[in-house]
Amino acid sequence: MHAYVMRIAEKALGKTLARSPVTAILGPRQCGKSTLAREFLRKSGDSAVYLDLQNRSHRNMLAEPELFFEEHQDDLICLDEIQYIPEFFSVLRSEVDRNRRPGRFLILGSASRDLIHQSSESLAGRIALLDLTPFLFPEVESISKSNTFWLRGGFPDSLLAADNEDSFDWRQDFIRTFLERDIPALGLIIPSKVMERLWLLLSHIHGQIINYSKLADAADISVPTLKKYMSVLESTYMLRVLLPFEANLKKRLIKSPKVYLRDSGILHALQRIETFSELLAHPVVGFSWEGVVIEQIVAMMPRWRPFFLQTSNGAEIDLIMEKRNRIRVFEFKASKAPKPARGFWTLLETLKPEMAVIVSPVDHPYTYRQGIRVENLHSLGQMLLTD
Repeated sequence: MHAYVMRIAEKALGKTLARSPVTAILGPRQCGKSTLAREFLRKSGDSAVYLDLQNRSHRNMLAEPELFFEEHQDDLICLDEIQYIPEFFSVLRSEVDRNRRPGRFLILGSASRDLIHQSSESLAGRIALLDLTPFLFPEVESISKSNTFWLRGGFPDSLLAADNEDSFDWRQDFIRTFLERDIPALGLIIPSKVMERLWLLLSHIHGQIINYSKLADAADISVPTLKKYMSVLESTYMLRVLLPFEANLKKRLIKSPKVYLRDSGILHALQRIETFSELLAHPVVGFSWEGVVIEQIVAMMPRWRPFFLQTSNGAEIDLIMEKRNRIRVFEFKASKAPKPARGFWTLLETLKPEMAVIVSPVDHPYTYRQGIRVENLHSLGQMLLTD
């Protein structure tokens, strides 16, 4: 049993509870939502009640919700696994309209289209949404080496497993359970074998431009069906579709998006990569590094929008973070001696970003050129969290 690992999201959770009557923590299954909620309630010292809606006896407590709410009108009520009773959002709306005191409800759920739809429709203006990812490296660097984090990914049970074999087995079980139980539990009728094949195909194009027609042919499904299934993987935090940056650069730009599996450990499990040595020898290694760093940056810059930029002649910037015309540029190299291509420098001169960073698994950060830094996972986290 591992000690609680403090999450960066704790601060944001406190702020949302202080201003909104309902706060929803959304994220993939097994990423630590329940652990975060319980620890936050324990630390706060406030009067609170916690219900796990997978537990039948806990659900029965809500058989007469008005009576339950009246009894606990001064408490923070935490409802875990809310996706199992999505119809309950309309009950919450009525109760919140009766008493809009901030910090009344904390609801947790594995993200689904139904959950997001219900919360936004039934609780619009009453709810704050907080995304929780698997572990970020700054949260675990005191207990995990960066190479282990990269190999195993951020899911707590995977990262904190006794060894690589146990970690790999956990991720294999996670994939199987996700396909056979979690997707049907969301009310989605998708053949598990079809989704498994698509997930595997997506792992082979991780970090690359999507060709929908080619991918649909390989998965033996139509393009509309492909986009529907990819939407399911996006809404359950398994997949990131990175959009191209729109800019008037007087160059022909790639307009199709890129695709990434959001957790590097799941990517490696699908690719049957069990050790760090196998990862280094695998063709996916560069794209894998790119994906793991993107997730860190996007999570630690929540008010910025992520894009990539690629021209038809191959010039590319891996990640552009944009906020109100401010631009920060990130390049990723899975090398101890990173060397961006010439096209990167050309685009940099055109964009003139306020910050340019190369992120590599180097031992120590350093200045590459004037105004351009090389950072590793540790120094990147320090830079973003203190920004």
